[in-house]
Formats: sequence, C-alpha cells, structure tokens
Amino acid sequence: MEQRYFNKEIETMPRGELSALQSEKLRKQVRHVYDSVPYYRGLMDEKGLTPEDIGGIEDLHKLPFISKSDLRETYPYGMLAVPLSDCVRIQSTSGTTGKRVIAYYTQHDIDLWEECCARAIVAAGGSKDDVVQVCYGYGLFTGGPGLNGGSHKVGCLTLPMSSGNTDRQIQFMMDLKSTIICCTPSYAAYIGESLKEKGYKPEDNSLKAGIFGAEPWTEEMRRDIEKSLGIKAYDIYGLTESSGPGVAFECSEQKGMHINEDHFIAEIIDPDTGEVLPDGEKGELVFTSLDKEAFPLLRYRTRDICVLDRTPCSCGRTHVRMAKPMGRSDDMLIIRGVNVFPSQIETVLINEGYAPNYRIEVDRVNNSDTLDVYVELSPDQFTDTVGAITAMEKKLSAAITGILGIHPAVHLVAPKSIERSEGKAKRVVDKRKLHD
Repeated sequence: MEQRYFNKEIETMPRGELSALQSEKLRKQVRHVYDSVPYYRGLMDEKGLTPEDIGGIEDLHKLPFISKSDLRETYPYGMLAVPLSDCVRIQSTSGTTGKRVIAYYTQHDIDLWEECCARAIVAAGGSKDDVVQVCYGYGLFTGGPGLNGGSHKVGCLTLPMSSGNTDRQIQFMMDLKSTIICCTPSYAAYIGESLKEKGYKPEDNSLKAGIFGAEPWTEEMRRDIEKSLGIKAYDIYGLTESSGPGVAFECSEQKGMHINEDHFIAEIIDPDTGEVLPDGEKGELVFTSLDKEAFPLLRYRTRDICVLDRTPCSCGRTHVRMAKPMGRSDDMLIIRGVNVFPSQIETVLINEGYAPNYRIEVDRVNNSDTLDVYVELSPDQFTDTVGAITAMEKKLSAAITGILGIHPAVHLVAPKSIERSEGKAKRVVDKRKLHD
C-alpha cells in the first residue's frame, strides 16, 4: 500500500535533523516563556536557571515541571505568554475537578494544531475525496474544533455534526456517504449499536475509517467497533493543555501513536520522583510545547501512564511512538491496596462476550473497600432465570478476579439500563471520596 503523509518532509525527517530542530525551537521557547510568563520565570529562578542554561533538548530535564495545580493557581491569565489582543480563541477542559483549565490560542497556534489533526486524518487514509463526519463535541471541548480544522486542511468535505442526536448522525452518514468518522470510542460503539437496531449491516454504510480518542479504550473495544461499523479504527491522542487532539496519532501499522515531535517533546518520568526514565520503561508522560505562542507549557505532567518507542516504524514516519495510555496516575483506582485501571475490567468483559456498557462503583464499608461492577446484558444474553444470571455473574466475577487479584461483586443488568454516553463515558463512581 502506498504510504501517504500530509507533510512528508517533516513526518519522515531523519532523527538527527529532528533533534536539531527540536533543540533550536526549545531554546527560543524557553526564552519566550521566561520573558513572558512571570509565574514560570519564578519557578526557573527558584532552581537558579536562566534561558542560557538550556542549550538544547539534552538540557530539558533541568527545567521545572508544570502540573494542573499550577494552571489552577494561575487561572485565568497567569500562564498567558502573549497579549490577550493577540489571542483569537480559547478552549477549555471539562472542569470536573476544581477550576477549568483555559488554553489560549493565537491564529498561528490554531494553524499548527489543525496541521497536526490533518496528519492524523491522512494517516488514517483520508484525502480531499473523503467525507469526514466529526461527532466530537464542539464549543469549549477541543475534539470537534481540532478535527474540523484538520479535515478542512486536508480538503475533505466536513460534516460538523457535534455529538448527540444519533438519528440525525445516522441519516447524514447514510445519505452523504461519510467515509471517516471522528468521535469518542464509546459513542462509536453506540452508533454501531444503533445502526444494528435500525436493521443496517456494517457493509451498508460507506465508512472506511474512524479516528477515536478523548477517553481510554482497549484493543478489544477497537475490534468490536471495527466489526460493528465495518471500518479500521485509529487512535488519536491529545489534551487541551497542549492544544487538543493531534498531539499523537496512529498510522496504518497501528503499533503506537506517532507524536508530532516537531511541535512537542515527550518524556517519560517516574511519577513519584520526577526522574526521566529510558525509552521502553512505563511511567508518566510529560509534554513540552515547542512552538505554541499563547499558552506554551514546558514539561507539563499529563498524568497519563504509557511507554515510548523509538524503534523504526515501517510506515516511514520517524517520529517517536507512544503506547495507548494504560491509565492515569491520578485517576487510577487503588482498591484494597491494589492498583486497578478500568481498562483492565473492560478487557475482561469483552473477552467474556459482553458489550463494553458497564459501570464500576467503589465504596468503603466498615473501613474496607468494596468493588461493584454493573454490566449490561445484550438482548440475546438476557434471561429472567435467576439461576442462569447468578451463574453468569459468578463466572464473570472469577474472570475479573483472575486479572485484578481482588474479588468484585458483579451485577448483570437488563439491556439499555446503563446510561449511554454521547461524549466521554463516565465509567467509574468512586463513593469513597464522599466520606473522606
């Protein structure tokens, strides 16, 4: 298959040239941040650092980290590095914990971000002949605007659907013959489920690829979505703090997501000590934005746990690949002393033949953690025979125990009884926080 790139010169740049480009950009960015952001200048001054101490990427480890708590402390303008009059847009996080994070963009920042998304679309097989249906939320959420702009840059016909109104999504998908769909994986699964209910087979639609991100999803869920929609499903990664989706994306090899290293430097650190770890070791992902003007974060701690891989990729792209995040260091559940990621439970459910419609509830009763997993049955699995349900619950509980090492209470519930998500799926309810 002919490998296609949006920006071949950059995406296939030899590693030595790429490192030199990163070092040049890093020197300029550190000077920009030091001169323009008093808060970050204070952090550097505390460490006795000046911009002259950063000669290139080999000195990146000397710089202080930035975390979400710094962004809350400096809300709303404290990390802004250009005059407000130079900014043309904001985007924002959902703000489920504490204050929202507001990211600012100059027109230059938006152009770079949209190019990153364009690279992702082309890597998924997109061209100006494609119809791209964007079902990520628009507005403050970065998903819709990012993929919308990337689709325009490629020259695709763009359907700016936003999330929700699934009947309309399906009508436009079928009538306008959408070829690429962009949304959260949980919403893609819901669209596949809805198509089936309406009597459509996977071959009835014109889709060839999907670009899914904004929430954790497993390889098992990928296979399920690919089967239900008749597509190849691609992962995309990003975060509001570093622009939005398109920081990294999968190529056709699907052996990790290529990070756009001409715009972002990635590090893996030990989340406890802050020590930089060698490639191949699992740790917390840290990003430095190399050419953002308005909101240029240096060494931002994402809290995502993953691994970097610099071995050559057969797609021809030379940029480092990041593994699918294995969870987050800040929303990882610790239950009875055991580290638990929801994705581990999802893997078991799909392997056991259940759809990924579930809810995890954690509580503390008599000073002991409880773990309840509610799993929705499909119509053909559903039975009103109590004995059969109990046997299925015991079998699934044993399978989860085998992976986690702790015993959950499994509750199989009726079809459609767990609320569907048209945005990010809320899988976990941790009631222990209410008692602390």
